Amino acid sequence: MKKIILYLIFIIISVNLFSQNKYWVVFKNKKTTFNPYKYFDKKAITRRLKNNISLYDSTDFPINKKYKLIVNNIVDSITSETRWFNALAVYADKSEINKIKKLPFVKYIRPITLSTYIAEYDYDTTLTYNKEQLRTMQLQEMGGEYFAKKNITGKGVRIAIFDGGFPTVDVNPAFEHVRKNNRIIKTYDFTKKRKNVYYSISHGTMVMSNICGIVNGKKLGLATDAEFLLAKTEIKTEPFSEEENWLAAVEWADKNGADIINSSLGYTKQRYFPWDMNGTSFVAQAANLAARKGILVVNAAGNEGDTRSWKHLGTPADADSALSVGGINPETNTHISFSSYGPTADKRLKPNVCAFGKAVVSGKNKLKIEYGTSFASPLVAGFAACAKQTRPDITNMQLFNEIEQSANLYPYYDYAHGYGVPQAKYFTDNLRNSTSEKNFEFIDNYTSINIKIINDKNNGQNILYYKIQNDNGIIDEYWAVKIKKNQSVTIPKKNKYKGKTLIAHYNGYNNSIKIKQ
Repeated sequence: MKKIILYLIFIIISVNLFSQNKYWVVFKNKKTTFNPYKYFDKKAITRRLKNNISLYDSTDFPINKKYKLIVNNIVDSITSETRWFNALAVYADKSEINKIKKLPFVKYIRPITLSTYIAEYDYDTTLTYNKEQLRTMQLQEMGGEYFAKKNITGKGVRIAIFDGGFPTVDVNPAFEHVRKNNRIIKTYDFTKKRKNVYYSISHGTMVMSNICGIVNGKKLGLATDAEFLLAKTEIKTEPFSEEENWLAAVEWADKNGADIINSSLGYTKQRYFPWDMNGTSFVAQAANLAARKGILVVNAAGNEGDTRSWKHLGTPADADSALSVGGINPETNTHISFSSYGPTADKRLKPNVCAFGKAVVSGKNKLKIEYGTSFASPLVAGFAACAKQTRPDITNMQLFNEIEQSANLYPYYDYAHGYGVPQAKYFTDNLRNSTSEKNFEFIDNYTSINIKIINDKNNGQNILYYKIQNDNGIIDEYWAVKIKKNQSVTIPKKNKYKGKTLIAHYNGYNNSIKIKQ
């Protein structure tokens, strides 16, 4: 019996000591040289110069070859690397990691944990709208006709798409206009380290269609004349590599001149806790760094709004400089149930804007209706490309801010809708959705405050948005209510509301009142 116990202890120790796990090995420095004119696409050089970004930023320098060789001689294998974070992803056991920790040029080692999801929400339901109605609505909701009138189609704007695959994009009629004009600039499969991306998960095909697709002469997305970089970063079963691939893809997109990145991807409970959604993950840091390099990063908020275990957005949608996109239901024009909620764990506003979370897409061979913030995000990415075309000298963060300001609720916001749905007329005709025409008033009673609708020109066809907010801009509670004609809404003066502000938005009009007892 004693021999058996000792043998089992030996096995347990051996497994713990020699089992292979994945880690980031982060270096202290680079001590290497770099020629940006040999490394970057001309469009990437132009973007940097236009945004006053140094061509010799140390984050772009390659990893020190000597450091890489030394680590490679210790570990089982190196699976990827990131210039921006000066790190290698390695498979290693504990004894190998202990050796690496002692190297003088190693800053720290960080475990790589489990998986990802594609921000898609797939379920069956009774469809109120047919495909043609919904296809028209998903662009009309953003005022797409304003772009169309001025022939704004995202021309000259380069968009990188990170996803699980793009099957049939090389033959699908929905993208014939893109192929015909050679506007798929580059492709790369980060899962197999090769150029072919036209296979595997059709999610990327559907996402791309909501940026630029045309079927039977009708648009599925607004940026039909944009250029594209297609990156396959996801596979169905791999438990580790997707976040590494996202990091590699964002550096590749930067190198190859992307103006905009669409990422309908997210990382949540498989590897993080809700309190980690504070912009500190590697992919969130990479999204912020991409923004520093002049790229607008558009990311789906996620589809866990109706789950008990999570509810909140994933990473990199939590990145401060990522334009995070939530979903609305086209039947109500308010939050669609599955769309993940903000704020971030450190109480920053997310999502930033929203679009239809139920959309018509082009799959491998036919049009269909799909659900998910996966499709809200590319609708906004296509919008952003068109907005950029109207203001070619605008910086990415100026564009970020103006997209927020163009949205139909601005300056009102909440954690389900952000600032609302971006509007094209803001960019084409300098028209805002806000109005000074008073259409509701506050009636302050002893125990409650009433919001009374007045001068309602839409006979109760609009949504009243209202919230309780503290002096730091953090929302305690918020609501969206469809208003019937001459309706009033009553908010009781709870003790917890004392000293806070009630803010309301109705049909473009915003107002607020301090809550007193």
